[in-house]
Amino acid sequence: MFQAKEPQHPALERFKELRCKTLEKVQGWVVQERKRSTDTHRLERTSGTNDENRSARHVSASPCSTLSSACLAANAAMSLLNLATYLLDRQVERLAKDFETEDGFTERLYNQKC
Repeated sequence: MFQAKEPQHPALERFKELRCKTLEKVQGWVVQERKRSTDTHRLERTSGTNDENRSARHVSASPCSTLSSACLAANAAMSLLNLATYLLDRQVERLAKDFETEDGFTERLYNQKC
């Protein structure tokens, strides 16, 4: 399972590359990542040439190594919230700069010529 603390996680990188604009796109990404995670987990469990090696791999592989839909959706939401926060911070900085150099909104409104 990955957490938002790991911004370089491959699944999160794939999410960022998609630049999802709709809920349906995010849901599609979750489905793809679940399939990818399940396929990887299945491959880890079945790889090996002899029965002893295969058995050992089966014991060491745990269900926790697959990414749950809830985990993926939560990380997608966190990624989108981080992006929104970043964009809002940039907007606030720009508004502050404009206020300092061009007066405030009310002053500009009163100074506007009709």
